[in-house]
Amino acid sequence: MSKGKLEIDFETADRITVITLKEQRKYLKKELADFKKGKWLHPEDVVNNTRVVQALDLVIKHFGG
Repeated sequence: MSKGKLEIDFETADRITVITLKEQRKYLKKELADFKKGKWLHPEDVVNNTRVVQALDLVIKHFGG
């Protein structure tokens, strides 16, 4: 089997990127929602998750998601 490389067009790469970023944002938002319902989350994670969700919103928008 040859060790060729896989190439995809930019549109496909952007779609994959948006899907991955949205999944990560969804996971972080679930952690924050669970925290608001009383589940323990380290205080630093609460702050960081909130910031990352905001950053992901910007990046997802940039990629057209």
